[in-house]
Amino acid sequence: MRITVMFLVVMVLFAAVAMAVPCVDCHKETTPNIVKDWQFSKHSENEVGCAACHGEEHQTAEDAANVTIPTPAVCADCHDTQVEQFSKGKHAAAWAVLNAMPTTHMLPNALSDGMKGCGGCHKIGLKSDEDIKKLKAGGNGFGTASCDACHTRHTFSVKEAQQPQACQTCHMGFDHPQWEMYSASKHGVRYLLKQNGTLHEETVAPTCQTCHMVDGDHEVRTAWGFLAVRLPLPEDPQWKADQVTILQALGVLDLEGNPTGRLDMVKAADVARLDQESFDHERNKMIGVCSDCHSENFARGEIAKGDDMIREADRLLAEGIRIIAGLYKDSVLAKPESYAYPFPDLLTFHDAPTKIEQTLFEMHLKHRMRAFQGVFHANPDYALWYGWSEMIRDLQDIKEMAAELRLKHGS
Repeated sequence: MRITVMFLVVMVLFAAVAMAVPCVDCHKETTPNIVKDWQFSKHSENEVGCAACHGEEHQTAEDAANVTIPTPAVCADCHDTQVEQFSKGKHAAAWAVLNAMPTTHMLPNALSDGMKGCGGCHKIGLKSDEDIKKLKAGGNGFGTASCDACHTRHTFSVKEAQQPQACQTCHMGFDHPQWEMYSASKHGVRYLLKQNGTLHEETVAPTCQTCHMVDGDHEVRTAWGFLAVRLPLPEDPQWKADQVTILQALGVLDLEGNPTGRLDMVKAADVARLDQESFDHERNKMIGVCSDCHSENFARGEIAKGDDMIREADRLLAEGIRIIAGLYKDSVLAKPESYAYPFPDLLTFHDAPTKIEQTLFEMHLKHRMRAFQGVFHANPDYALWYGWSEMIRDLQDIKEMAAELRLKHGS
C-alpha cells in the first residue's frame, strides 16, 4: 500500500514537471520575475511544477481565470506537519478574528476584503470555501494559501521565513509594534549586526522565530494571548477587579461577571488562555527558550516583570473604563445602542463616537499594548514612554473631559 502511494506521488510530481515546461515558456514573456522566483525555489529544485499548486485548467491566455489559487490544503499535500501545526495556532485564527470584530463591517471594502488595512495581514488566517469565493468574486482571491504570507511567492523560501524581517510587515505599527520593539532591543540589534556581518555568523542572537516558533513549530502562541487577558483571574483582589472590568468592556463578561457569546467565540478561536494549565504550558515553553542563553532564574524574573506591567497597566485602563461607564450610568454621555452592556466597548476601535471614548480606545489598544509588550520584548523605552507614560496622560485627559461633560450636564 505504501509503495502504491509513493508511486502515485512520484507520478503526480512527474506530471507537474511536464506541465511546468509550457507554463514557463509562456510566463517567461508575461510574468518573467515569477518564473525567476520559481526557478530559485526548492520547488523547482525538487521538480515541483506549476500544476502541483495551480492545477491544469489554465492552458492559454484565454482561460487564465481557471487557474487554481492555492490554499493551505494544497500546501498540506507535501507539508502536512507544518500545516497541521499552523492550523492550531493563532495565525490560523486571524481571518476569523478580523470578521468577528464589531468594527470590521464599518471599514471600507479596500481596508478589509480589499487587503489594504486589517485584511492585509489578517488574510493569513484559514478561510472557509465561502470566504474564498467571496474574495475571488471581489478580485481579491490571491494570497489564500496563508503560508505565502511568510514564505512569499514564488520562491517560498524557508530561509526568508526564518528571518525576523519576515514578521515585520504585520507585527509593526499602531497596536502591535513588535518589530520596532524587537529591532531596537539588544536581542534585535545583535541579530541585525550578525546579518550585516559586523558580528560573527555564529553569534548567538534570537529572532522572532527563535522565541515564538521553537524548533520550527508553526503553532504560534503566547501565554497571555488575546489582548493580555486570561482565566483564571488573578488572586490579587485589585488586579482581579480590574481584569473583570476590562473583560466586561471587551464584552466577554456581562454585568454579573457571567460569560457571554463573545467569550464563546474567543474559546472557539483558542486565542486566549482560559485555564492555568494552558497558560503554564506556554509560559514554561518560553522559559525553556530563554534558558538557552540565560539562567532560568533570570528568565523567570524578567518575564515576571512583564506580568507586573500588565497589572499596572490594567489598573490605569480599568479606571478609565469605569469613568466612562459612570458617564453612561448618569446619562451624561449617550451609550451607543450597539453596545450590549453599559460599558464602553473596547472592540469598537475607531468607531468610538466621542473624543473621550476615542482616548480610551487609544489607551487600550495602543498604549497598554506597548507598555507590557515593551517589557516582554526587552525594550524599556516602549514600556515606559510609549506605553505606561502615555496611559497616565490618557487617563488624565479622560478625567478632565469627564469633568467638563458633567459640568455641562449639570451633574
